Formats: sequence, C-alpha cells, structure tokens
Amino acid sequence: MIAAQAKLVYHLNKYYNEKCQSRKAAISKTIREVCKVVSDVLKEMDNRFEGLEVISPTEFEVVLYLNQMGVFNFVDDGSLPGCAVLKLSDGRKRSMSLWVEFITASGYLSARKIRSRFQTLVAQAVDKCSYRDVVKMVADTSEVKLRIRDRYVVQITPAFKCTGIWPRSAAHWPLPHIPWPGPNRVAEVKAEGFNLLSKECYSLNGKQSSAESDAWVLQFAEAENRLLLGGCRKKCLSLLKTLRDRHLELPGQPLNNYHMKTLVSYECEKHPRESDWDENCLGDRLNGILLQLISCLQCRRCPHYFLPNLDLFQGKPHSGLENAAKQTWRLAREILTNPKSLEKL
Repeated sequence: MIAAQAKLVYHLNKYYNEKCQSRKAAISKTIREVCKVVSDVLKEMDNRFEGLEVISPTEFEVVLYLNQMGVFNFVDDGSLPGCAVLKLSDGRKRSMSLWVEFITASGYLSARKIRSRFQTLVAQAVDKCSYRDVVKMVADTSEVKLRIRDRYVVQITPAFKCTGIWPRSAAHWPLPHIPWPGPNRVAEVKAEGFNLLSKECYSLNGKQSSAESDAWVLQFAEAENRLLLGGCRKKCLSLLKTLRDRHLELPGQPLNNYHMKTLVSYECEKHPRESDWDENCLGDRLNGILLQLISCLQCRRCPHYFLPNLDLFQGKPHSGLENAAKQTWRLAREILTNPKSLEKL
C-alpha cells in the first residue's frame, strides 16, 4: 500500500515539474503581454489595477478598485445568493454624493450603471491606445471585456475592496466542529475581507428585476489564497488546474479552475491536520478531490466555499455536467490504477 502511494506521489511530482511548471511559464509569458496592453488602455483613463486573476490560459480578469465607498451601507440579507447591494447611507443628500448619476431611485448604487459608464470609457481608451490594432471590445455583453490579438480575453471589472467587515451570508464560517483552519488563520482571512464586483451574476440569470441588475457580486480571492498556504495545497491545486486545462476543457465549459480551488478548500476541512498535507499525502488528497468533483458533477451542485447557498454549477447544462463527470471518472481511474499514465496525460 505504502509502495503504491509512494509511486503515485513520484509520478505526480514528475508531472508537476514537467507539465504544471511549463503551464505556469506559458501563462506568465501571456500575463506579461496582456498586462502591457491593459496598462496602456487604462493609462488613457488614469487608472491602475492591482493583480490579475487567471481564469484559464486564455482568459483573465483584472479587478480595478474604486474608492470612496464610505458613503454607502453594505446590505447583505441573503435574498440574492452571492450578491449584495450598496445603499446610500442616511444623512447623505444624494446631490452631495460623487456617485449621484449611478444611484437608483431607491438610493442604491447600481453596479450595472457603473459598468455601463465604464464600458464607454474603456471603448474610448481602446480607440486612443497604442495597441488599438490588436485590441477589440467584446460585443454582446454588459461586462467590460477586451479581446487581444484574437487569442486572449481580459475582463476588466470595477470593484470595491471591503476590509475589516465580513458578510452576513458567510457568517457560518468557520464551522464550529472543524479544527481547520485554526483561530489565527481565521482572523487573518476575515481581516483580508472580500471584494464587491460589478459583473453579471449568473446565479440571478432569468431574474432580471432592477434590484438584481444593480447588485454587486461577492468575491473572496485574497481570503481563499490565504487559506491555501502551507503543505502541498497549492501544488495540489496546480495539478488540478493542469489536468483540467488538458482534459476537462469541455463543450459548454462545465468546469473552470475556480471549481478546483473551491474543492481544495473543502478537502482541507475534511483533512484538517497539517500532516494530512505533507508531500507524501499528495496522491491521497488529489484522489479525494477528484472523487468529490465527480460526486458534485453527478449531483449537479457545487456549493461556493464561503457562500454555500450559491451553487457554482448554476446555469450549466446538465449534459455538460454529465459529460464532465464521465471524463473526470476516466481521469481519476487512470491516475489511480496506473500512475505511470501521467506521462501521457
């Protein structure tokens, strides 16, 4: 048993050093190219961005932080899964606010109105920037997306950074009976806070009332990254992303790398001891996550880690999820029964 485990870990490490590292190098090169273009476009608008999220090797998201959120109250009552609204705080005359043109009749700051204005500004900046021959705005979406050299898509998302508060819809976390991640890490994660993004919320598809289109999407990128520090957690995620990119890039896009990141967090709860994340446990952890992924795909439900009422498979076609379950099962079986097969995967 131990020999089989060691053999699997050996082949996973080899796969990591060859395939995962070359994937990282290729993405780093793409990021440098994409950042040059995005910086040039945003320079026209006098805006800077912090960091860039890799959605897939050809899709990226840049979050652009707005400031001056202090005049708004954060309202998170759970009625819009994964979303919250920003209401002008009492005592502020609407006419005094910087945001007056983006405020609805009910006093909410409209994510949709901000995105619409932002789209106009970015379109003007694209026309003036030095890369205008290789950059196009993506049409048919309310989101701000650039297509670069017909190869890459970058979404530019206006956002507010919320530190020092924690959303009510995530108040159940951490679960009281689970010893991971421990009180110090919990305090760090909560201090990291979350972001409010102006983007289309897919959990609200089909419910197009004005409140929903004005809502802001909750995002926990920094908190999630902090949870994955230590042991072989990040290596495990890197293996899963590489396997997804190479074998689970399927019609209808049922699976993305965020699903993988979410399942690594759930695996941390199931295996709360640090010793469970030693290098020699890499095979067990990867196998556990792939089996959990198959279960989620078969049940057609993948709860967000911090917001379990939000289903990350919402709106995905059932046939796509079934196909992904079959493919993931083939992949898991192959890796487990014949670790050497990783050389060809």
